[in-house]
Amino acid sequence: MRFALLQLRDRSAAEDAVQEVLLAAIQGAERFAGQSSVRTWLIGILKHKIVDSIRKATRERATDLSAGEAGVEDVDAFFERDGHFTEPPGEWASPERALEERRFFEALDRCLQTLPKNTANAFMMRELLGLETEEICKELRITPSNCWVMLYRARMNLRACLERTWFLAGAADAG
Repeated sequence: MRFALLQLRDRSAAEDAVQEVLLAAIQGAERFAGQSSVRTWLIGILKHKIVDSIRKATRERATDLSAGEAGVEDVDAFFERDGHFTEPPGEWASPERALEERRFFEALDRCLQTLPKNTANAFMMRELLGLETEEICKELRITPSNCWVMLYRARMNLRACLERTWFLAGAADAG
């Protein structure tokens, strides 16, 4: 449920996706070959259901990318003219340990909520669902160039948000 909620950002859509997975698993149980764990098999089905849900939501609303991207902060402020960071990224204590902590994923979810919906969807489809650019473009009805810009903006904004709300906040708590 948490995985679906993180992807879809809508509790009822996430619940629907999980219910559809359970129904599909019951109906397709005889096709499960046992070459992976049941959990891996169910997550695979869930990924497809999430993509279907995103596809359906995209079809149901008109996509206006220029209006949808207006809230993204200016990422050029992070870089000098030569492409180097204006301020190098801060030291992160232990990313492996932080990734294991539930609070990190809560912070990530809060940061994702600040992104425009299409930007967050593109990021989630790429980084968590592992979709290729072509598939993302097809689902969100965008060009590859627009997709790359959205992914770049998502990464930069998530980096800044996580540094501010997670990593630096964690360093302040420890010090």
